[in-house]
Amino acid sequence: MDMTLFPTKGNLIVAKSTLVLSRQGFDLLDKKRNILVREMMMLVDRAKAIQNEILTTFTDAYEALQTANITIGISEVNQIGLGVPEENGVVIQDHSIMGVDIPVVTLKEVPLVPTYGFLRTSAALDLARDRFTKVKRLTCEIAEIENAIYRLATNIRRTQKRANALRNIMIPKYEQITADIANALEEKDREEFARLKVIKRTKEKAGT
Repeated sequence: MDMTLFPTKGNLIVAKSTLVLSRQGFDLLDKKRNILVREMMMLVDRAKAIQNEILTTFTDAYEALQTANITIGISEVNQIGLGVPEENGVVIQDHSIMGVDIPVVTLKEVPLVPTYGFLRTSAALDLARDRFTKVKRLTCEIAEIENAIYRLATNIRRTQKRANALRNIMIPKYEQITADIANALEEKDREEFARLKVIKRTKEKAGT
């Protein structure tokens, strides 16, 4: 129902209230969007740094592994690799940023206990294992950050869409409705005032 068809004080109050709520909603959404954008940009910077670190660590790890393959043999390295236990220490939780659930990925810290003997291995294998363990931790961290960036970006687009709807549709609409009803009521008051003046003059003439 178009409230401009019913220029009453009640509808004017409703229109003004809706306009105030729409403006408040836009301000809140705009603040939320700014906070989410700031958080996302910080994560993007972190992601770039970690990706560079992963690349360097991967390079070091494969160089050490290649050295181990040469010094103790590929088949021996493969046999040692079969004894490495499966990783089951990854824990995923959530925390909220302005209503957006962000994953927190942690890798349980456990002592780095060798699963092979030292007699037929070399320091290159120890170095390779240490580097790949670091890659594992960095991979968990980059997975957390990239997932958070994706969720934040999705929510930023959704928030921007809602803010645009308020700014470009709802607020102008209720500004116009409020103005139309206020003008109609003012016109009605002027007409009523003029009618009362006519009635007053008529009574005064009748009294004389």
